[in-house]
Amino acid sequence: MSALRTGGISVTLCRDFGEFGALAGEWGALHRRCATATPFQSHAWLHSWWLSYGQEGRLRVLLVRRSGRLIGAAPLMLVHRPMPLLVPMGGAISDFFDILLDEEEAGYAVGALQRGLERAARHTVVDLREVRPDASAQLLFGRWPGARSRLTDSTCMELRAEPLGDLVARLTGSRGQRLRSKLRKVDALGVQALPVARERVPEAIGTLLRLHERQWEGRGVNPEHLRARFSDHLVRSVGRMVADGTAAMTEFRLDGAVVAANLSLQSGRLAGGYLYGADPALRERKVDVSTMLLREVAQQASDTGREVLSLLRGAESYKNHWQPVPVVNQRLLLARPGLEPLLRLRESQVAVRDRAVETVKARFPAARDWHERLTALPLVGR
Repeated sequence: MSALRTGGISVTLCRDFGEFGALAGEWGALHRRCATATPFQSHAWLHSWWLSYGQEGRLRVLLVRRSGRLIGAAPLMLVHRPMPLLVPMGGAISDFFDILLDEEEAGYAVGALQRGLERAARHTVVDLREVRPDASAQLLFGRWPGARSRLTDSTCMELRAEPLGDLVARLTGSRGQRLRSKLRKVDALGVQALPVARERVPEAIGTLLRLHERQWEGRGVNPEHLRARFSDHLVRSVGRMVADGTAAMTEFRLDGAVVAANLSLQSGRLAGGYLYGADPALRERKVDVSTMLLREVAQQASDTGREVLSLLRGAESYKNHWQPVPVVNQRLLLARPGLEPLLRLRESQVAVRDRAVETVKARFPAARDWHERLTALPLVGR
């Protein structure tokens, strides 16, 4: 797409991965200026994800500049199944999607992105999954002049970002007593939580994934977490993200041995635990692993001034111990006026997919992360 230029604002469509790679510096600066940005829109995450999962010729990243300065971006890609769609970069291993808008230039940027997306989506439906209710992409949806539809997506559980001790102190009765007892058990065993430096990230990722496989052995582990492409993606992205403060890795040691490892991601107002691995022997010693991990992630979120501690996708029962607030992600469908029949077709496909979700969840009731299993089902765009 040739550049659209209006009043010092230009909109271009990046289709070259080398060009996208060269955007690291200005993309990172824009990411920091966008309060709604999540870690899954960081350049480190997206660039690494494309190396593991992207397909040549599919990249579609809209860029908005004002007087040469990057003030808006929409990281998208083209898929052909089950129909031509523009969808978020990051795929199913990313919990949230959003566009990036410079807070001081948001009005200019979102208007330009809307015009650019109209041109980029001349023959396709735009299908934006896992959009938070407060995301910048909601502004784009509100300004869209063509056909549009807002659907529900995954449920996330959220807490206020504060030290876990403060949260436990507010819990009364038997629930608070049980959680305080669990924390005392971890302390009595002498489990140490130690941060992982950037140079040790590759080793720590390997340890985390081995422990993750062991903890889910016989209980329906997410198969994507065992693949080399996923490991490669984490090693590449997390090293950069630890360096710039959008990720933190923690190892939990007992008697000198690593018995658990956790990866948390953070940016803007939000922080959350993304993936962990734990030695099954901890449960045999009556250690509540989720409580141990949550205490560390909550402290990281509080120390870095985040507002929201997200437990990320899924409304599993164990998360309810902390009385979190459920927040439902949204799925935003957009199309030019002449393509409304295609948008309605996509709506019907999503309804079929949602019924398939319930089937998968019933078949794998013990699986925490069932999202990747959907890639084996029909009507799921890849």
